[in-house]
Amino acid sequence: MGCDTDVFVAGGGPAGLAAAIAARQKGFRVIVADGGKPPITKACGEGLLPDALAALKELGVELRETDGCALRGIRFEDDRSSVNAHFPDEHGLGVRREILHQRMAERAQDCGVSLLWNTPVTGVSEGGVVAGGNHIRARWVIGADGGGSRVRRWSGLESFGVRRSRFAFRVHYRMEPWNDFTEIHWAEQAQAYVTPVSPQEICIVLISKKQNLRFDDCLLCFSKLAERLKGAARASAERGAVTGMAKLKRVYRGNVGLIGDASGSVDAITAEGLSLSFRQASALADALEAGELRHYQEAHQRLSRRPWQVGNLLLLLGSQTGLRRRTMRSLEAAPQLFERILAYQMGETRPLELATAGAIFGWRFLAA
Repeated sequence: MGCDTDVFVAGGGPAGLAAAIAARQKGFRVIVADGGKPPITKACGEGLLPDALAALKELGVELRETDGCALRGIRFEDDRSSVNAHFPDEHGLGVRREILHQRMAERAQDCGVSLLWNTPVTGVSEGGVVAGGNHIRARWVIGADGGGSRVRRWSGLESFGVRRSRFAFRVHYRMEPWNDFTEIHWAEQAQAYVTPVSPQEICIVLISKKQNLRFDDCLLCFSKLAERLKGAARASAERGAVTGMAKLKRVYRGNVGLIGDASGSVDAITAEGLSLSFRQASALADALEAGELRHYQEAHQRLSRRPWQVGNLLLLLGSQTGLRRRTMRSLEAAPQLFERILAYQMGETRPLELATAGAIFGWRFLAA
């Protein structure tokens, strides 16, 4: 019996569209189905790191200059210190999630992906899926339906090695950005993620372990940031989401594979979620071409290693005030070290350079 499609992707967010485009570039027939309709948004930081832009370019997704705001680096700030580092070569981009989704959906449609919006996926079988009340036969089924993935549950892949959750709240403000950096502000048990997304708009995401905390209450933890935002008009309503670190023991079973948050996640504070999804998409397409999803399992573990290291470090700094303050003072005294660390996060620092930076940082830390 033949198939209606080679690859069926359940979930039409950025991860699902990236998987669909990458598979289509390999010549597969691809269908994407989602219970929502575009643009699909999410309460996230909306900052794309340079490697995310590079991955999008490989997928043929073109973001225009007018789509967002160029980002030159990352800035850390708390009540006592501040330090910033420029990206090694290329710039990042702050862009509204709705705009990113629109550009990715346009690319998917242009390269021949069949997009089924308002079409919820209600079941998975060995031979395909049930979507919009119809059985669709597929050789491969890809779950890209987020952190609460039903495809993951239906496929028996719900076994987590690690799972830690926090709560995020997002609001946009109409105001001119005060710099061209993504900023991370630190407070007691909370962080603020600030991203310019246009010449007249910024995105603020507040992240905390406290489930009942809301945006206005959490903002009071960041006196400098709250003062900057005083009197500025909101450009969007408050939206909430769950973020965190989640690692699965397996990301495939049989003909079903998982991608994006469905396959595990890194905390939003790392700004690595989308970058990771786009790199996973290319690895997944290679595995589909080889006809072996076990290759994707290996690549998924390798791709996740660095974001997990960064995520664990940032969460440690967020929970240990004394450690964070000493770290901030050390980086403030030698900002070139921060740039080397950022280059490592971008995958552009050689091991010897990183070891040298680590030794210098250790000395600075002891003297801080």
